[in-house]
Amino acid sequence: MTTTSTPLQQPQGTTPLFGTVLVANRGEIACRVHRTLRALGIRSVAVYSDADAGARHVREADVAVRIGPAAAAESYLKIEAIIQACRDTGADAVHPGYGFLSENVDFARALDAAGITFIGPGVESLNVMGDKIRSKNHVTGYGVPVVPGIAEPGMTDAQLIEAAAGVGFPLLIKPSAGGGGKGMHIVERPEDLEATLATARRVAASAFGDDTLFLERLVLTPRHIEVQVLADNHGNVIHLGERECSLQRRHQKVIEEAPSPLLESLPDGAGIRARLGEAACQAARSVNYSGAGTVEFLVSDNAPDEFFFMEMNTRLQVEHPVTEMVTGVDLVEWQVRIAAGEMLTVQQADVVLTGHSVEARVYAEVPERNFMPSAGTVVLLDEVPGDADGKVRVDSALVEGLVISSSYDPMISKVIAWGRDRTEALDTLDGALAGYTALGIDTNVEYLRLLINDADVRAGRLDTGLIERKMPDFSFRRTGDFELVAAALYTVAMEQQGPQLPVAGPWNRRDGWRLGVRPPRRISLGLPDGGVATVAVSGQVALGTVTVTVDGGPQRKASLRFSRRHHAELTLDGEAREYALAPVYWGAGNPDQSGPAAGVPQELLFGNEGWSCRLEVLTRETRLARVLAAVEREEGAADPAVRSPMPGTVVSVSVRNGDTVEAGQVLVSVEAMKMEHQLVAPLDGTVHLTVTSGDLVKADQVLATIHPAAVAAPPSADKAAEDTIEEAVIAMGAAD
Repeated sequence: MTTTSTPLQQPQGTTPLFGTVLVANRGEIACRVHRTLRALGIRSVAVYSDADAGARHVREADVAVRIGPAAAAESYLKIEAIIQACRDTGADAVHPGYGFLSENVDFARALDAAGITFIGPGVESLNVMGDKIRSKNHVTGYGVPVVPGIAEPGMTDAQLIEAAAGVGFPLLIKPSAGGGGKGMHIVERPEDLEATLATARRVAASAFGDDTLFLERLVLTPRHIEVQVLADNHGNVIHLGERECSLQRRHQKVIEEAPSPLLESLPDGAGIRARLGEAACQAARSVNYSGAGTVEFLVSDNAPDEFFFMEMNTRLQVEHPVTEMVTGVDLVEWQVRIAAGEMLTVQQADVVLTGHSVEARVYAEVPERNFMPSAGTVVLLDEVPGDADGKVRVDSALVEGLVISSSYDPMISKVIAWGRDRTEALDTLDGALAGYTALGIDTNVEYLRLLINDADVRAGRLDTGLIERKMPDFSFRRTGDFELVAAALYTVAMEQQGPQLPVAGPWNRRDGWRLGVRPPRRISLGLPDGGVATVAVSGQVALGTVTVTVDGGPQRKASLRFSRRHHAELTLDGEAREYALAPVYWGAGNPDQSGPAAGVPQELLFGNEGWSCRLEVLTRETRLARVLAAVEREEGAADPAVRSPMPGTVVSVSVRNGDTVEAGQVLVSVEAMKMEHQLVAPLDGTVHLTVTSGDLVKADQVLATIHPAAVAAPPSADKAAEDTIEEAVIAMGAAD
């Protein structure tokens, strides 16, 4: 089994491949395309926005051209800027990747007018398949089954509401333009349809520049199965098997695999695969398709021999690596060769699916907060396990020091694993995710491990609603004594020995110097939930085992040693645990252990088996601020301030200043990382707004405040608060 594609030999006498190809994209897909262009000996050109000036895809290209500011509409979506970059660099072809302009028919026309080859399908394919309404109506004439629904261009909300009764509930609102699951909404009750249509139109207009919507019957317990096709300009069309993409959240794929475990489990799985493949090829033939494309189907778990066409993606898919892993075919290479006029040398009989492959999408997000996207800076990165043995592939654009911007999609990398069977592939993926380290940003890696180890997922019992059902059952790891003790020992070691710590072996002074008896050193640490923990350390960390207590608890024995660069092993009461560990110095911009001369960092980042946390090393002032903030609020009381979770744009305000609102009521919607986030009232009361629609907001900015109805405080409340603050101040003195 070969898990990486071997470049196919260029047939003799065919049209030569391109001299220079511009990749009109960013991130991991741009890096992935550059990799194949480099293997083919083709000069590559990267384009970048101001936000991506230091990005990895810029560094890996032969030439890079700035095309505009961070906003995608003014850079990656600006057709004139891309074409000018082609002229400036002599590019004779453009690879669009996925997203952005990859399915934009106007872009394809503009390239054609400029004499530049579009590495993708022709205008006819883009025009028909780029509109979900048009594509559904089109393929029905070629014997391809479609989901029942209403798909007419230009329908108003009123017309859609009227037609909904005929479609039936529950139903799915889908934007006609775009893809990636954005703008799709489930409506279970007729009374919710009007408001949801308004949201869906707003998201569709913002994401795709087209607010056309249509309705589909929601197939219960559906499985999302798609078929990869390749077609040349000489009439040859083949498929490369199917991919299962049923594990989704918010209609966006999270885990993809090839082949489908559903088809693999059925006695007639091979027959169904052949029928699916032929339907996909027929859809491609109907529009004279050229290049790599994917036809997506809904398959009923209860009746797997029934499938329905959803759409055709006229581009490379995010999940294309799993097909490459099981077929050995480099899809990007064939996109380039076909666009250059070559004929497919792979026939349908040549396609063999060997083993199983699973892909996990790594997002910059916080699963515990309803998968809220997260921005930040990559401080420490270690993505590819050293013992992968060719069975693990990581498609990524991450580098240390990279700032994850809120301007773009939160997917930051993909981890792909191959195995001789599905169990081995999942085990290999789990091991790769356990070793995946990206400190400084929040990721979903821990969640991915929980998901692929779920009993239903392991058994192949998949459907598109599984993630929503399972999420409440998953138990996420919390910061515990191990992390607190490790942070305290690291901080004390920095104080006792300075910033120049060895990267391997125990910390031992060479001059035999020893300290006399001294009182314990108390380290105050800020927890991720806003709380405070104090660890007392007695002894010299550099000399080996010390005595520690956590928040006044029992005495315990601990030691800390560096096993390799940025990896520390903590032993606590005889139990050892290894961490990826990175200090952060605010404002210094230097995550390295050498650090500034002061030595002690402001934060410590920990990673362990896919889980990560951030602990703040508190000063007297920052500790007191945390204590006072906790005292000012009653235990369990909701924070009256409604804050933006990240930088973004206010796209709608649902209430007026001074309105009386209820807990859970939507107040403001903020768009960030190509998604709309609805912020709700945390408690009942009167709302005071500080933003209006269209405002740009920063992370943690207060957008609204809820003033609850006045409640008389117990007479002892003020005295109790004063006593607590006094105790905190006394404790502060003891901590130093």
